[in-house]
Amino acid sequence: MADSLHALPTQFRQMARRVRSQIARKGLSPLAQAVLQERLTYLSPAKLRRIEGAVQSVENIDGDFAEFGVALGGSAILIAKQMQMQALGQARQFHGFDVFGMIPEPVSEKDDPKSRSRYATIKSGASHGIDGELYYGYRDDLLSDVKQSFADHGLTVDQNGIWLYKGLFEETWPTARIDGLAFAHIDCDWYDPVVFCLNAVAGHLSPGGVIVMDDYHDYGGCRIAVDEFLAANPAYDFEDGPNPILRRRI
Repeated sequence: MADSLHALPTQFRQMARRVRSQIARKGLSPLAQAVLQERLTYLSPAKLRRIEGAVQSVENIDGDFAEFGVALGGSAILIAKQMQMQALGQARQFHGFDVFGMIPEPVSEKDDPKSRSRYATIKSGASHGIDGELYYGYRDDLLSDVKQSFADHGLTVDQNGIWLYKGLFEETWPTARIDGLAFAHIDCDWYDPVVFCLNAVAGHLSPGGVIVMDDYHDYGGCRIAVDEFLAANPAYDFEDGPNPILRRRI
């Protein structure tokens, strides 16, 4: 499909991409479509659809919601908003963790060449943002930008159970007051942070809760970390897809 598009004149290629994008977005909630339109997420429509389904599946599971790797805030806004809508009287909270700046380097021997190449591009200043915008990791005050995007969608950070934590996961996770989790989205690319997040979440995930893994099919270190976690934690079912779901059995 991609090769055939390149053979078309520019105006027809653009039209074909628009049609393909519209088809891919079919079935998404208005909010998911909005964060895509506003260029607040790098996630594909298919990945957003999986997140929405996973959030809906834990409606009756006790616990808070968390995301590791907030970036521009699009998926976090989607998760937090849907969490509030399904609260059913529960005092649910959303916890978003990110360095809100330059992503840390992949340093494990289990990280693949693709991961190291990607980091080298980012570090060099050559990474591009969505539709040619400034790459989010190069922004001067990403946290403030994300807070504003939350506010634009009716979510006030540091109020009403919406919390964002700036810094390395191992430094900010201990500061969060989390008794239990129903849902976690882990989107942090490399082996070491994925291992940390999986172990942190597993100690708090309620029976029936889910972990959505963004980078399992994208980066080797993430895939190894998930496979090792599943081997050590047989109480989790693996539901494959563009962003696999790890579901703790009841």
